Amino acid sequence: MVRREAIVAVLRRDGRVLAIRRGPSVSRPGYWQPLSGKLEPGETQQEALVREVQEEVGLSVSPGAKVWESETDDGRFRLHWWTADAAHGDIVPDPVEVAETRWVTPEEFLALTPLFEGDREFFEDILPGL
Repeated sequence: MVRREAIVAVLRRDGRVLAIRRGPSVSRPGYWQPLSGKLEPGETQQEALVREVQEEVGLSVSPGAKVWESETDDGRFRLHWWTADAAHGDIVPDPVEVAETRWVTPEEFLALTPLFEGDREFFEDILPGL
């Protein structure tokens, strides 16, 4: 199996991070996670981050720093975790991909259910050091 590349956008605003609940038309609907998406052919990780954020929640952002790498639990994707500040703008979720959005503290994120284990690891072990 060929592993694909994807980004995870850790969008920050006022000490909180954007969490999305996956929409009904995507795989594993209902899971809470940071915003994420596949890299398109020829696209850089930074370009993918900007595009995915715009497509899924309608925000314009500039990439911050790459802060972590992980794999999805099924091994299909290598995830490149990037920070980005979303200082202003209203969220306009794509209803196909995003069922709900919340600005949450790391503690609030960890209380959401269901969560992917890799996301839990990021919020417990990586985010506190950023």
